[in-house]
Amino acid sequence: MARVSRIISGGQTGVDRGALDAAIRAGVIHGGWCPARGWAEDKPHHPGVLVDYPGLKPTVDADPATRTRFNVRDSHATLVLTGGAESAGTALAVASARELTRPVLVDEDVPGVLAWLDGLGSELILNVAGPRASEWTEGYDAALHLVAAVLASDRD
Repeated sequence: MARVSRIISGGQTGVDRGALDAAIRAGVIHGGWCPARGWAEDKPHHPGVLVDYPGLKPTVDADPATRTRFNVRDSHATLVLTGGAESAGTALAVASARELTRPVLVDEDVPGVLAWLDGLGSELILNVAGPRASEWTEGYDAALHLVAAVLASDRD
């Protein structure tokens, strides 16, 4: 049985899109919430990121914090990748997970993530969060590779 049945994220540049692209490549269901009108730092005008990730649902307001809270709320657990970069959105994801008593793991390698997921169950909806590309330029690649490795482990 698969550890992860769905990957959700907010569609922002960087970590969010790396996680979504890893899910798409692995054929795993993906989605999540994005700010109203599909806003992202590189796609500020409607339909924004919804063109590339039509599985995302826009929130009613444009505040990225709403998207962050909804994705934490709608997942079983949140994996946060930062690469040491600090961002208000990433801090909010961790705080929201703690407030909602959802498991949260920050900056772990593949074996650590797999061990954490094994302790949580199977068929999980995993929210992946982290800094946008302007805050951590390597975030996309880091998330793409880590999430791809986690999803591939379910096929072994």
